[in-house]
Amino acid sequence: MNNNIEPRADRFRLDRQNGKLMGVCAGISNKFGVDVTLLRIALVIATLAGFGLPVIAYLATGLIAD
Repeated sequence: MNNNIEPRADRFRLDRQNGKLMGVCAGISNKFGVDVTLLRIALVIATLAGFGLPVIAYLATGLIAD
């Protein structure tokens, strides 16, 4: 049985090579095996819906991780 899903990372790490801003969404994508585009769209929708927490969490994670 051949799955096209890449192995998950053992712990969360920023993925600055595949990331757009700080590599947070790409790192989450690597950790949980979710498409990075879906994560980015979810972040934008949550931000536009008026929830400021995703932006604060993104910046905090980008500055603290690794």
